[in-house]
Amino acid sequence: MFRPRFFSPFFLALVCLLVFSATSAFANDNDWKPIDPAELSSTKPVVEPNADAEAIFWEVRMDDSSSEDLVFNHYIRIKIFTDRGRESQSKVDIPFGKISSYKIRIEDIAARTIKSDGTIIELKKTDIFERTIVKANGLKVKAKSFAMPGVEPGAIIEYRWREVHENQMANGIRLEFQRDIPVRTVKYYIKPYANGETMRVQTFHGNGPELVKERSGFYSVTMTNMTAVHEEPNMPPGDQIKTWMLIYYTPLPTSNPIIYWGLVTVAYNEILKPLIKVDNLVKQTSATAVGDATTPEQKLKKIFDYVRANIKNVSDDASGLTAEDRLKLKTNKSPSDTIKRGQGTMADIDLLFAALAKAAGFEVRVALAPDRSEIFFEPQFANAYFLEPSSIAVKVGDIWRFFNPGYNLLPFGMLRWQEEGEEALLISETGALWVRTPMSPPELSQVKRTAKLHLAEDGTLEGDVRIEYTGHLAVEKKEANDEDSPQQREDNLRDMIKANMSTAELSNIQIENVTDPVKPFAYAFHIKVPGYAQKTGKRLFLQPAFFQHGLGAQFQTSERRYAVYFHFPWSEDDNVTIDLPAGYTLDHAESPAPMAAGNISAYNVRIQVADNHTVIYHRTFFFGGGENIVFPTSSYGALKQVFDAVHTSDEHTLALKQNATAASN
Repeated sequence: MFRPRFFSPFFLALVCLLVFSATSAFANDNDWKPIDPAELSSTKPVVEPNADAEAIFWEVRMDDSSSEDLVFNHYIRIKIFTDRGRESQSKVDIPFGKISSYKIRIEDIAARTIKSDGTIIELKKTDIFERTIVKANGLKVKAKSFAMPGVEPGAIIEYRWREVHENQMANGIRLEFQRDIPVRTVKYYIKPYANGETMRVQTFHGNGPELVKERSGFYSVTMTNMTAVHEEPNMPPGDQIKTWMLIYYTPLPTSNPIIYWGLVTVAYNEILKPLIKVDNLVKQTSATAVGDATTPEQKLKKIFDYVRANIKNVSDDASGLTAEDRLKLKTNKSPSDTIKRGQGTMADIDLLFAALAKAAGFEVRVALAPDRSEIFFEPQFANAYFLEPSSIAVKVGDIWRFFNPGYNLLPFGMLRWQEEGEEALLISETGALWVRTPMSPPELSQVKRTAKLHLAEDGTLEGDVRIEYTGHLAVEKKEANDEDSPQQREDNLRDMIKANMSTAELSNIQIENVTDPVKPFAYAFHIKVPGYAQKTGKRLFLQPAFFQHGLGAQFQTSERRYAVYFHFPWSEDDNVTIDLPAGYTLDHAESPAPMAAGNISAYNVRIQVADNHTVIYHRTFFFGGGENIVFPTSSYGALKQVFDAVHTSDEHTLALKQNATAASN
């Protein structure tokens, strides 16, 4: 998808967007702050009575007055109270790498442990390494990692690091005030951008503190007694639940959203005109792309496929371009440039699609959408910070359809899940128009699993498995695997299977369509699971829901702090056949009862026996129908009941009885 940086001159003119750097932000970068003896001797947390660890302070400094990289300098000091606190805080991961449209690098890490007797243990530079971590939302990111030395209850740990956002064109600054542990004091030092504009602030999910003028042109903002944010499965994005502050600059009036978005639309329209211009070459190319298509759906599909097939996507990591190649790329200033050069960025490909559709007679607009992996956006908050050009809206009859061919993992007619079900701002000469983007139904994001297995008399299950992912599920799998080596992909699959079936042995692994934008992402492998079925005397107890074996309940706590949030609707289709061992027959082939929750979800299982020798198990499940993916805490009990019932049915066990003749042999 294309990002705000693509329109950097526009953003600078429209909302005075910022590029900033914070060099030498700490007055004495190599000095640690003195330790108060009372902090070392303290035995009880201040913010939350039962906290296992608590940050004494978290200080961040940045300078927003120059025009280079965006840099944050962090310094945090933490008191450890219990063994659980020691375990949770002694291992530190600081994410870096490609985040959204810019890169983050981490520098100048320093850390130390101060024991309760005053002994100081410094972290060695050689003990800092890089690894890949999986965040709560399933996203894989690289991190600088280290283990704090000599941590024990009663100790204080502290560490500093420099976080550099390379060449970031920022249209706002986020200041976070909550962590996974309580924080007594959070303090930011900010030097505003020196452009004559007034720095504005907006606090989310908390009371906004005042800016205090400090020395040397800096301002500070402080919050105290900040409670911890506790991880829960399927929780809303961080910006939706944490206390944070947005710092931004804009010359536009923000008190009236209607006026504000109207002005934003006018400004965007001016910058977009040449980028979707229809000239003779665009008309000729559109006619070629459309060919003999007659219906609107056919025409748009032809144009979509044409730009995917004929324009090399230079934004794609799999494009084969080196860093030097990218520096030599010329900027496409019109759709014709993209056609002539046969290559372009994600933005170029989307804009060419818009121009070709326009030439084919469609009403077309560029759509600006928020990202609901970060926050649930409301247009009443007049700030373009939350929006970015993300897709192309095409009017078909009375309905606006949305397309994103520049993001080459998306099927025709789907958006990234982060932009589905959101209010999008459509840009045109006639003013602002808000349209809600559709959410893909469960059947478009499906995991289809098949297994042909044989059960041995000793309980070992063995056979061939195939798992296919489509829609958003496929995109997630492709993004998670595309930068890994073939061996890493196989290792990740083994880890995924063994997490639920620890004795599983995998062989003949095939991982298909990692970079293919159309075909399902697929795993195929041979599996052997010793001890899968439990043997008791002359009976074997078998769980036919092979793909759910070993999975815990989706929601394991009786209470919930935050709303439940699923990223998108999805569906599952499992087909499992299990040949029984010779001499064993099935006592009963009863199937769990089907379940449904209105149009939101449905679960159904059918168990059959063929020739008294083969168990045939078919399971279907979907969730998120009617675009129901967010549930308040008040609905948690009912939601938990649904998933608990599914889990119980998935654990349904069949009893196999050894025949008397076989038992006597």
